[in-house]
Amino acid sequence: MTTKKTHSSRIKKREKFKVTGEEILKKIKDLIKEGNVRRIIIKDEKDNVIMEIPVTVAVVGTVFAPLLAAVGALAALLSKATIEVERRD
Repeated sequence: MTTKKTHSSRIKKREKFKVTGEEILKKIKDLIKEGNVRRIIIKDEKDNVIMEIPVTVAVVGTVFAPLLAAVGALAALLSKATIEVERRD
């Protein structure tokens, strides 16, 4: 886990989780339910960013369902992935 200062002098915490393709959707749902997640970044095995989700937007109901459908489709294509989470302090 790394911590860095931002422009507004708030501290952001970053965590990384290694998951399989079938675990991605469940992990994303769990992270969003936690409530203190600011952004979720999904990366492939080569550390390329595949999807970046600003969770403040994802919490809005009309955006949430299609977003999870996209994550589900992405999960079917990836065998392994890294989920990087940026949290509010």
